[in-house]
Amino acid sequence: AMLCAGSVRQKNVQNTMLKNLLDACGAAIGFWSFGFALAYGGDDDNHFMNKQAYESSRTFVGDNYFFLMEFEHYAVWLFQFAFAATSATIVAGTLAERCQMTAYLMYSFLLTGFVYPVVVHSVWSGRGFLSPLGMDPLFGTGMLDFAGSGVVHLTGGCTALIATMILGPRKGRFYHERTGEVIMKPQRVKGHSMSLQVLGTFILWFGWYGFNAGSTFTITGSAQAGSVASLAGVCTTLAGAAGCVTSLCYSTYRTERLTGEATFDLVYALNGCLSGLVSITAGCALVEPWAALVIGVIAGLIYCLASDLLVRFKIDDAVDAIPVHMCNGVWGCLAVGLLANPTRVQHAYSSFATSDGTTTDAIAGLFYSWYHNESDFSLLGAQVVGMLFIIGWVLVIMTPFFLALSYAGWFRSDPLEEIVGLDISYHGGNAYHMDYGNGDYGDGNSSVGHLCDIDAEIDCDVEMDMHGKIMGEKEQSYDGTGMRTEQYEIEGNEW
Repeated sequence: AMLCAGSVRQKNVQNTMLKNLLDACGAAIGFWSFGFALAYGGDDDNHFMNKQAYESSRTFVGDNYFFLMEFEHYAVWLFQFAFAATSATIVAGTLAERCQMTAYLMYSFLLTGFVYPVVVHSVWSGRGFLSPLGMDPLFGTGMLDFAGSGVVHLTGGCTALIATMILGPRKGRFYHERTGEVIMKPQRVKGHSMSLQVLGTFILWFGWYGFNAGSTFTITGSAQAGSVASLAGVCTTLAGAAGCVTSLCYSTYRTERLTGEATFDLVYALNGCLSGLVSITAGCALVEPWAALVIGVIAGLIYCLASDLLVRFKIDDAVDAIPVHMCNGVWGCLAVGLLANPTRVQHAYSSFATSDGTTTDAIAGLFYSWYHNESDFSLLGAQVVGMLFIIGWVLVIMTPFFLALSYAGWFRSDPLEEIVGLDISYHGGNAYHMDYGNGDYGDGNSSVGHLCDIDAEIDCDVEMDMHGKIMGEKEQSYDGTGMRTEQYEIEGNEW
C-alpha cells in the first residue's frame, strides 16, 4: 500500500490505498470460501509440514476444505492467504489512477478465489500435475518453485499485463489529453512521495524473509530445516541488494550517455531491489549464495530493459509491476532450471532424499549437469512447462473477463473523473487536507483539491473544489526564467 500510494499522484492516493486494503479483504474472503479448497483440498500433514511425497492420483483442483471445513491447521491457511493477497495486489499498482472500484473488486475475488488457486494446486499441492511432491513427477523433477516466483509473481504479473492492455494508458501518458494524438516523447508520471515508495520497499523486503524463509514451514521438522531457512534468508538478501545496485548503475550510465550528466534515479534502485527479490523467490533455498548474487544482477538488468520495452509499446504500468513481477518471475523460474544445486534440492524437498542420504544429479540445474559432463535438461524443461501453463491459464481466464468488464463499461473510470482525480470522484475528497489560507477563491475557508501535481509533467485542464465543482480552467505557460506560471479564469476574473 505504501509503495503504490507513493507512486501515484496526490489526487489518487486515497483510492490507491483503499484498493490495496480491499486486496487483503477480498483475498481473505475468496481464499477462505473457495480458494484454499481448490488449492490444497485433499493434501495431508506430511505435504504441508515436511514437503514429502504424496501418494495419490493427480487432480486439477482440490476437492475439500471449502470454507475451511474439516481443516484444523489454521496457521497454514493464514500463511497461504498472504501469498494469495500478494498475487492480487500486484495488479492494483499497474491499474492505478484509472480503474473503477467495481471492476477491481470483481477481479480481486476471481483471482484469489479461482485463478490463483488452480496454479497453486498444480505446482504446490501434492496432487498437482506440476508438483515435485507427487509420485512420478513431470520429467522426474516437477516444477521447483520454492516460494512463488512463478506461482505468485508470474500469475499476478500476467494478469496485470492483460488488464492494462485492455484498460489502456492514463490520460496524457502516451496520447495528448485533448486531441488524442501520439506524444512523440511519452510523459513520465511521477509519484507524489518518494518517502512512501522507500518505506513500502523496505517493508516488502522485510516481509520477503517471511515468505522465502517461512516457506520451509518448520525449522525443527528435519535435520536440515534450519539450514534451509537460513540459506533462503541469505539468498534473499543478496539477490535484492544485487538487483538494486545493478538497476541504479544501469540507469545512471544510460542517463550520462544520453544527457552528458549522471543522475541517480531512486525509482530504478527501488524497483531493481524488488526485481532481485522476485527472481530469487523460486530458488532461494535451492541455489548457492554466489548464484543468488548472479540472479539478482541479471534481474536488475531485466527490469531496466523490460521497463523501457513497455514504454516503447505504449503499455502504461503505473508502478512498473510487470517488469518487476512478470518478467523477473519468468527469470526466477528459469534460474532454478539453470543453477539449482542437487544437494540444496534434496535438503529443501525431502521427497528427493535417497534411502542412504545421498543426493542425485538428476535433480540439478543445467549448469551443474554440465559440470558432471552431462546434459540433463529435465529440470529446465519442467520449469518451462510450468511457466507456459501459468501464462496460458491466466490468459484464457482473465482475458475474456477483462474484455467483458470493458464492454459493460465497468472497467475504466470516466475521463473527467480520471482528470480530476479518483479521490474526489469516488471518495469525496483528497487524501491530504491542506489549509491554503486566505485568498483561496474568495472567503479563505474553502479547502481546494488540486487536480494535478506540477511534478507530474502532465498539464491539467480544470481545477475543482472538494465537492467536485469545477472552479475554472487553468492555463500554463513558461516565463523568461524557465519557471512555469499558472493563470486561472474564474467567472471572468483572472486569479
